[in-house]
Amino acid sequence: MDGVTAIANILRMEGVEFIGCVPYQPLLEAAAIAGIRPIIFRQEGTGIHMVDGFSRVTNGKRIGVFMMQNGPGAENGFGGVAQAYSESVPILLLPAGMPRDKRGIHPNFYPTRSYETITKWSEEMNIVERIPDLMRRAFTKLRTGRPGPVLLEIPADVATAELPEELFNYEPPRAALQQADPSDVSRAARAILAADRPIIRAGQGVLYAEATAELIELAEFLQAPVMTTLPGKSAFPENHPLALGSGGPSTTGMVDKYLKGSDLVLGVGCSFTKTNFAQAIPSGKTMIHMTNDEDAIGREYKCDFPMLGDAKLVLRQLLDELKSQAGSPRTKNQVLQDDIASVKKSWLDQWMPKLTSNEVPMNPYRVVWDLMNTVDLENTIITHESGSAREYLGPFWEARVPHSFIGWGKSTQLGYSLGLAMGAKMAEPEKLCINVMGDLAFSTVGLDVETGVRSGIPTMTIVINNAYMSIYNNSRFPVAMEKYNIKALSGEFSEVAQAMGAYTEKITDPSEIIASIKRGVAATEEGKTVVLEFITKDEGEYSKF
Repeated sequence: MDGVTAIANILRMEGVEFIGCVPYQPLLEAAAIAGIRPIIFRQEGTGIHMVDGFSRVTNGKRIGVFMMQNGPGAENGFGGVAQAYSESVPILLLPAGMPRDKRGIHPNFYPTRSYETITKWSEEMNIVERIPDLMRRAFTKLRTGRPGPVLLEIPADVATAELPEELFNYEPPRAALQQADPSDVSRAARAILAADRPIIRAGQGVLYAEATAELIELAEFLQAPVMTTLPGKSAFPENHPLALGSGGPSTTGMVDKYLKGSDLVLGVGCSFTKTNFAQAIPSGKTMIHMTNDEDAIGREYKCDFPMLGDAKLVLRQLLDELKSQAGSPRTKNQVLQDDIASVKKSWLDQWMPKLTSNEVPMNPYRVVWDLMNTVDLENTIITHESGSAREYLGPFWEARVPHSFIGWGKSTQLGYSLGLAMGAKMAEPEKLCINVMGDLAFSTVGLDVETGVRSGIPTMTIVINNAYMSIYNNSRFPVAMEKYNIKALSGEFSEVAQAMGAYTEKITDPSEIIASIKRGVAATEEGKTVVLEFITKDEGEYSKF
């Protein structure tokens, strides 16, 4: 067999059923022969976003794979890979490369070297006989430790070189998970039990470890309130009486009060990175950090008590140790739960005029509120876009089950949400998969709506069209605004989507929001890709504290 046939056969052994791509590279035909479906995208970025969403929703148990054409294809994929790297998403990238004797000749592009800074591991398949070993190592890295993209470059001459059958020896590697040092767990447990006002900050590591049940048990044992990071949103059910919501750039009144008022912060499956896309932790708090990434410990916040290991395994260790030290769970703290509910009501009451507004052009918060109160929350996966769509959605959407909300930040590639929703639909075809994006984001990736139509991936895209870039405060560029009106945009996006074969509606009256959403849901159930364009006002007020 030749090199690409060996790669395709290994992908099948790993359970890969589809591969994203923009033609052409030699692996495409070999993958099709092996029974792996190629999904052809309009541009590399959205394709990489799609396999990213697939890996997220499957918790990395099934790996999204994307292959790239030599040269411009690999060059165009950079933004999508950078996003996956910043979000710690395990995806496998297989770019074609120049023949080995063309290395170092200008202007040939060398993906292995160029992608080193935004991948967990980047390597060249430099000898055809090494393909099984390199693929084994790639999948080991994809399943072990902190997740991230892995890249294996396929030089053109290695792709067509013959691999002797007797050297094709491959068995899928298992994930290697670790527990924490028992003494670390014991010290952390003592600190937690000594705290008066502990708060739990849960990240997406809880999702990858499938540890929501353990997290709920811990919160109830301690009677401790739980906030999530934006990527960790849905790791803890937000209809639970101890739920505070998520802490992204915008947040809830509950997160603001209880994070500031806590004396101990227990981070579970989070990085504690200081970023504009996470709530800052005030100084003077005892910090406990449970993570599978040794590099994250003490990186930007001091760490009083580290616990290094898989979130599910270490949560179980911690629960056992807490039971050993405390003897029994804390009694139900009804005062705390009533206060959380009271703060939530007060916070929502402040926002109800926007969430239920009848103004025309309609308020985007009304679109989000009606959407949330129309769909089946336990059978829906929704993701936001960068910019204002993130702020409208993040604090107010109630995520009840794991991966019902895909949150993201750190890098914010415009248009990311469309591919994420498509990947979620590939992972969970029975669920309604929605992305909420602004008009500028749709302008960057909207042609891949046709990919959904052509490939039978029936997602629902909500376009918040205010013909304006609301996220940027005018004070940043007053002269540019006055002289050139640089934030103004235009476009007829439902018409564009209709021309690509999608089911579309343009909604201008807030009284029609719910009915249009119901029609859109019904269309997705019929297998149609849906784009609903809502004409809204410019809304620049966000839930920030």
